[in-house]
Amino acid sequence: MRLRIVFTIIALFWIILLSRIYHLSVNSNEYYESIAEQNAVKTIYLPPVRGIIFDAKDRPMAINRLGFSILLKPHLNRKNGTLDSEIDEIVRYFPDLNATKLKKEYIKNDSPYNQEFISVVEFIDYDSFLPHFATLSLRENLKVNPTSKRHYPYDNLASHVIGYVGRANQKDMDNDPLTKLTNYIGRSGVERYYNSVLQGSEGSKRIKVNALNEEIEQINFNAPKSKDIKLSIDLELQKFVMDIFDKDAGSVVVMNVHDGAILAAGSFPEYNLNPFVSGISKDEWDKLIKDLDHPFTNKLVNGLYPPGSVVKMGMALAFLDNGMSKNDSFFCSSSYELGGRKFRCWNSYGHGNVNMNTAIRESCDDYFYKASQKIGIDAIAPILERIGFGVKTGVDLPNEFIGTLPSREWKMRKYGKAWFQGETLITSIGQGNFLVTPMQIARHTAMLATGLNVTPHFLKSIDSKDVKFEPKDDIFTDFEKAQLPAIRHAMYEVANHPRGTASRHFASSTIKVAAKTGTAQVVGISQADKKRIKEEDMAYLQRSHAWMTTYAPYDNPQYVVSMVIEHGGHGGSAAGPKIVEIYKKLIEMGYINLEQSAQKP
Repeated sequence: MRLRIVFTIIALFWIILLSRIYHLSVNSNEYYESIAEQNAVKTIYLPPVRGIIFDAKDRPMAINRLGFSILLKPHLNRKNGTLDSEIDEIVRYFPDLNATKLKKEYIKNDSPYNQEFISVVEFIDYDSFLPHFATLSLRENLKVNPTSKRHYPYDNLASHVIGYVGRANQKDMDNDPLTKLTNYIGRSGVERYYNSVLQGSEGSKRIKVNALNEEIEQINFNAPKSKDIKLSIDLELQKFVMDIFDKDAGSVVVMNVHDGAILAAGSFPEYNLNPFVSGISKDEWDKLIKDLDHPFTNKLVNGLYPPGSVVKMGMALAFLDNGMSKNDSFFCSSSYELGGRKFRCWNSYGHGNVNMNTAIRESCDDYFYKASQKIGIDAIAPILERIGFGVKTGVDLPNEFIGTLPSREWKMRKYGKAWFQGETLITSIGQGNFLVTPMQIARHTAMLATGLNVTPHFLKSIDSKDVKFEPKDDIFTDFEKAQLPAIRHAMYEVANHPRGTASRHFASSTIKVAAKTGTAQVVGISQADKKRIKEEDMAYLQRSHAWMTTYAPYDNPQYVVSMVIEHGGHGGSAAGPKIVEIYKKLIEMGYINLEQSAQKP
């Protein structure tokens, strides 16, 4: 019996042992083969080179400078001076580098688990590095890799449109694993908006390595892919616009009225993009954010201004939509009294009897006070929203603001307070809580010029394949389309009638322009003041913002030029001469053909 038990135990032992051997040698074969392959075959992921940004005529706006990075072997002995020796050798050839910072960067990334070379110098320009390439490449503890660095050839030209790239942080890497390879990501402008296009796609190579992690053989290779983009911006026109803006602060948009393509757009003052690529210094940053003209703010989509009188065409359309006629008139006596308060017209002598055409042409505030009081904010606000106010334009720039379109619901939602009649009056002339972006005004003007719903955009093509932005015919009702000619005619008289608020600036223009001026107050006027102080006599920061929005040619609309000059005073005098020069440049460059401009669409 005992012998039988012993034999049973021995038999069970061998059965278990053989079963384990079978499992390890047969069932787990694929598992251990994959582990062995991982030990013998290494996959290296290759970062793509960021795509180039071109202007409409194939001139590069954002490129990649070629250069080299320097990496050091991990686990270099710090006690016997090996690490210091390698760093001293690097600094000997490139004395601008800081040895202490290089050592600190190495120590921060060195660990017992890391077997990869550690980057200590991200970029040295190709021409600077080339004389020392052979010497440094032969050092056993040092590796030299080719790399690239984003560069903006024109420094600050179109800076708010192009944007810049910056180093990727951990959050960026979590959201976009490709940035672990590229180390950079678009931070603003089209660099950010089209980051997923510009950064391309990763490549890879699989190589066999030995026990010492040395490369033996390359098994396969997939090259990384890059995509270039072309913008509708014309750098020559962009440079011209920047030059005529000179030291003024503000914004300008030059846009095709038919498809929304933007030929030039500026937020002024602009700033140099290149320092942001590697990291801007504290002094440079402080200078930017403390500048009272806010050069770091993209005023095209993040600048919020009272629209002033440039909203009056949209306001007039809302009046017509609600039963008023273009021939209905009000008597302007220079002010309108409501609730014991006087709401002034800009003309202290009054305009007399004013209909819609005259009110737009001469920018009569009193007409809009009385008409808005008759129609009411509840009927006005929905129409203004439908035609572009208080909503995004859809332009391809990041973080676009929607502005503020005041209404009864908006005020209750934001402040929990009731709406007052006086607020309807100041809203009707684009003041009070009414806020817009320059891009909204440019789009709104294009819609008035054509009757179509366009999307402002900078993108022209991706890898030479055109991207279409088709306008939609869904913004105006049939009734409103029938009223647009009267509104356009009033805008024509703004620039061409002797009493138009911009007529003296367009007297020498070779094409007929439709326009609207605007003066947006930034400080209130006391009721005790009988007469408003002149803009030129005010302190700079108390002067009104100067608006002018235009399209041309009047009979065959092709381009919008819309401009706001911060604290410029009157829209006509501040913006008018600059806009006239821009139209002359558009003609000179062939964008507007004078012979064709005489032809009606």
